Amino acid sequence: MKFGIFYEHQLPKPWAPDDEYNLLKNSLAEIELADKLGYDYAWEVEHHFLEEYSHSAAPEVFLSAASQRTRNIRLGHGIVQLTTNHPARVAERVSTLDLVSDGRVELGLGEGSSVTELHPFERRFRDKRDVWEDAVQAVLPMFWNEGWEYHGKYFDFPLRNVIPKPKQKPHPPLWVACSQLETIRMAGMRGMGALGFQFVSADAAKAWVHAYYNQFTKNQQKLCDYQPNPNIAVVSGFMCAETDEEAQRRADGWSFFQFALVYYNKTGPVKPGTVSLWDEYQKWKQTPAGQKASTGGLIGSPETIRERLHKFADSHVDQVILLNQAGRNTHQHICDSLELFAKEVMPEFHAMEDDHQQWKQAVLNGELELDEIDTAPFDMATNQTPSQKAGAAE
Repeated sequence: MKFGIFYEHQLPKPWAPDDEYNLLKNSLAEIELADKLGYDYAWEVEHHFLEEYSHSAAPEVFLSAASQRTRNIRLGHGIVQLTTNHPARVAERVSTLDLVSDGRVELGLGEGSSVTELHPFERRFRDKRDVWEDAVQAVLPMFWNEGWEYHGKYFDFPLRNVIPKPKQKPHPPLWVACSQLETIRMAGMRGMGALGFQFVSADAAKAWVHAYYNQFTKNQQKLCDYQPNPNIAVVSGFMCAETDEEAQRRADGWSFFQFALVYYNKTGPVKPGTVSLWDEYQKWKQTPAGQKASTGGLIGSPETIRERLHKFADSHVDQVILLNQAGRNTHQHICDSLELFAKEVMPEFHAMEDDHQQWKQAVLNGELELDEIDTAPFDMATNQTPSQKAGAAE
C-alpha cells in the first residue's frame, strides 16, 4: 500500500492578514517533511471562490514550489478542473510542472463541484460531465502530438503544436475525481485511476474495488488513445497521536472538509462577507449528522490506525490519501502526526506493496477473476452530479 497527503488549503474564519501566507508556507514545509519521511504522493486540489473550504485556486503554482523542495514524492493534481480551464493551458502547465519536477506529476482530471465555481466561467452545472469528456478528448493528445487540432461541442482548437511536452511519456498518469461512489465504476471503464473518498465499511471497499477492476479489465472504453492507469485511491481523515483521545482532540475540525463542500453545493453562491462557514460548522457538529461525521477516519493512536488500515489492505486499495490539513488543525500537530505515522505504521504497509502488485498483475492479466459484487447497498446519494448517476450515459 502507498500513502499520499492531501491539501484543500482550508482556512476557516476569522482571518488575520498573514493567514494565507502562513497557510501556504506551512503546507510546503509539510510536503518537504513528508518527502523526507518516505510518503509517496502529495495531492493538491483546484477550487475557485469556495472561501474557508479551499484557498487553492492555482495548484500548478503551489506544486511547482513543492517540486523544488522535494526529491521523490509524487506531485498530484487532485484535480485539474477541465471545465474551467482551456485544454491548451492545462497541457502547457502540466507539462511544465512535469519538467521542473523531474517527471513526478500525477494528473487528476475533474469537473468542478458547484455552481459557485462553475457559473463565473460560463459553465452550467448540468453540462459539466459532457464538458469534461470533451475536454479529455481535446487535451490529452496535446501531450504527445507535435501537431493537434480538435473540433468538439465545447472546445474548438486549430492545428498547433502545444509546447512544452511532459518528461513522462506519453503523459503523466491519469486519474479521475470520484466525488460520488458510482464514478469509481466510470473511472475503471475510462481506464483512469480513481480518486475517491473513504468507504463506509470493509465490505463496501471490497465491492467498489471489484467494480473498478472489473470495469477496467472487461469493459474499458477510453475517450482517446491515452495510457491506462489501473489504480484506486481513497481519501481519509487523518491524525496520528500517542493516544486515541489526543488524536481526536487534535483533529476536532477534520469533518469541516465534509461540511463545507456540502454547504456550498446546497446553498449555492454565498455573498462574500455574510457567512462564517466555521460558525455554521460549529452548529452542525451538534446535530446527529455532525456527531456521526466526527467519528471514524484514520484518527487515533498508531495501534488504532494500523487496525483500520489492514481493512483497506484486505480490500486491495492501491493508495490511502491522508487528509491532515483540515479545519483548524495546526502545523505542529500535522508535522507530529506525519512523523509518528511514518515511524510506527507506514513501514509495515509499505512492506506489503510487492504482494499487492502481484495480486493486481494477476487481475490485470486475467489470471484472477474478481467476483461481481452488488454495490447498490454501499452507494450514497450525492448532489455532485445534477441529473443522472455518473456513468449512466456511457
